[in-house]
Parts: sequence; C-alpha cells; structure tokens
Amino acid sequence: MSAVGPNWAGSYEYGASALVRPESLDELVSLVTSTPRLRALGSRHSFNDVADSPGVLVSVDALFGDEEPTVSEADRTVTVGAATRFASLAAFLEPCGWALHNLGSLPHISIGGAVATGTHGSGVGNGSLSTAVAALEFVDGSGTLRRVVRGDEGFEGSVVALGALGIVTRVTLDIQPSYQVRQDIFVDLSWEAALEEFDAVMGAAYSVSLFGDWGDAGFKQAWVKTRVEGSAAPFPYSDSFFGARPAGSKVMSPAGDDLDNTTVQGGVPGPWSERLPHFRADVTPSAGDEIQTEYFVSRADARAALLAVRALGDRLRPHLLVTELRTVAADGLWLSPAFGRDSLAIHFTWQPHPAEVRSLLPALEAALAPFDVRPHWGKWFSLGAAELKPKYEHAADFAALAESRDPAHRFRNPYLTRTLGLPA
Repeated sequence: MSAVGPNWAGSYEYGASALVRPESLDELVSLVTSTPRLRALGSRHSFNDVADSPGVLVSVDALFGDEEPTVSEADRTVTVGAATRFASLAAFLEPCGWALHNLGSLPHISIGGAVATGTHGSGVGNGSLSTAVAALEFVDGSGTLRRVVRGDEGFEGSVVALGALGIVTRVTLDIQPSYQVRQDIFVDLSWEAALEEFDAVMGAAYSVSLFGDWGDAGFKQAWVKTRVEGSAAPFPYSDSFFGARPAGSKVMSPAGDDLDNTTVQGGVPGPWSERLPHFRADVTPSAGDEIQTEYFVSRADARAALLAVRALGDRLRPHLLVTELRTVAADGLWLSPAFGRDSLAIHFTWQPHPAEVRSLLPALEAALAPFDVRPHWGKWFSLGAAELKPKYEHAADFAALAESRDPAHRFRNPYLTRTLGLPA
C-alpha cells in the first residue's frame, strides 16, 4: 500500500486511506472480497471525486506485467489492460497498421478511466472513446470476474459505469486500418461565422475544435484535423476557414501558457496517433494547477446554448484559461453524456480559483438548463441527483445493474450518491 496524493493537476486531493496495486487477478479478487470499500483509480485525470473512495483505491497498472495488447484481425479489435494509456496503445497499433476511430485531446489518459466517464475527442461523426468498446472484463462486488460483450444484456450500462460495477481489468476496443491525418490551425474565427454556420464549421473535417474566451472577437483558434485519403482532393481551406486565417507559425498550448507541447501542425500529413490528440505524449499536457468543467447539449441547440453562455462572458473571463468547443456523435450507452443525441461539448479550463469557479457553476448550469444540459462525469459541476437522473432515461436500469453487480456496495462512494442517488 502507498499514499494516494492528488490528481494530475494538483486540484483534487484524494481522501482514500491508501492506494493498492495488485499484481495478479487472484490478488485483486482477494482484495475485493476482503475490503468493505474500494474503487478503481486510473491515470488521475478526473477533477472531482468520481474515482475516490471512503476506503482504499486500486490501480490495475501492475496486473498484467509487460503483457502486450492482443489484436484480433478477424474481429478488428484489440484487447488491453485497463490501465494502458491511449498513447501506449497508439504506439503499438500504428506500426501494426491499425488505428482507433478517435483520440482525446490528451493521449496520456488511461483507457479504463476514459471509457468509464464518457471521455471523448471531436468530430460530428465520431462517438466518444467509450463507443469503441466491444467488450470489457471486470471483477464485481462478489469477486467474480465477468466479461460483457456488445450485444449482451446490460452491456450499454456497463461501459460508462463510473466505477460502480467493479474493477475493470481488460478492455476490448474496435480498431480499423491505419490512416493519415493533417492538422491545420486557423486564427480569429468570428462569432458570426461560428454561429451562422456552426454545423458546416464543425463538420468541415474529421475533427474540429474551437478555442476562445467568450470575448467579442470570437474564437482565437480553430484546430482542423482532416483525414488524408490517398489521392484526395486539394485541401479546401488553404487560404481561409470560414473567414479565419491560417496561423502563421506553430500554435503552442491553447491555454496560453506558451508551452511547446502540441502535436504537428501546418498541414503536414502524419499518423492518426500523432495528429488527433492536441498534445504530444512525451510532454506534460498542461502547466497543471487547473480546474476543468464540461457541459453537453444537443448539437441542434448549439447556437442558442452558445449565446446563453456568451452572455456570462464578463463573469467567466477573469477565471478562465480557455474554452474549447467539440462535437460528439450520439450513442446508446446509458450514462453517456451523448446518449441519444448528437452533442456539442462546451469545455472550460479554469484558473486555480476554486471558490470563484464553484460560484460560477450554478449560473452556467442555469443558463444551459433550457437545453437539457448534461455534465462530463469527471469534471466540476454542481448538479445533483434530483437534476441529473431525469436526464438519463436508463438511470433506474443502471441503478438496478449496479445493485446486481455490487450488492454489498463495495464500490459506492459519496459521488455516486450525490450524482445518481445510489444508496451508500
């Protein structure tokens, strides 16, 4: 056992008494059956207490030693340990000629943690990272090693499960043949262009992200990631992207901290694994010491939702590092923030002003309430179970599934009670 410490940004201090790293499945099963309260801890990229426990935390990073991912070419899947980072998996897949459908901004995050919280990249046709899950294995509250496969009863509730069903050990993901991507950065996209042509802007490439601070000037940067398909047509935005101009030099961290930590830009084609993330795997993705919030609304409500947040701009900017807009395709995973609707994800990276950020969250949530807003499960929000459960039509089904997989409530924590009303 070892002390737990803080999350990666230093903005959340885990309250669990210890961190345990079992080195075998037998050891993990014994730990689960002998411990009243425990939770899985991934790469510490959550900003709230979703992964915390009133007991101990468990990392599965030592569970399979140096075991390599297993590719099934027939099924077009890869199976990996849940603690594997996306960067490591990408570095394995690309030389083998395989790829994932998308990656998040940070390739440093663990697969198990990203899947459990509905973490995503961008692209109007791209589902969250969780939608690539074809199967997963986990040790449930009785110590049983379970495997659920797409199509099994309860599968849709077992993927974005917030750690409530057990300790995930392995994840099987869909893969596809490797592909090339070019990344082009444009600056100064006006509000008028973004609002009037939002679907066209966000659908202009395989993955598009907009960065700004809710000021009158609009969006400071547009990150446009285009799949390069053989003898493709010339890039259509060489001179202008909906009125935004090409960046004249490499853009550093979008948060404005001048760190040279971003992936290759300038329209140079390269592997998907080195272009889809914003940040390189070999460097720290941020200066740290930050807070993050993210809200999902239907993409059909994008214009009205953005105008509602823009009206709060003067209150937000003193505490904001940057906002990022991304799109996520609809899915059928019960607790996914993109369940049942193509979504706009409105992300906030805050300065380390915790009291001020907490006071802003209710105002943001009130502004977005008309659009049935859903928060990212791993970031800061103030909505509770009374507001959240009606937003998820399968909330009761998930509660029943959690009860069946963990009748002794070994994996419960205050977060699950506060956000979903699950009994402690």
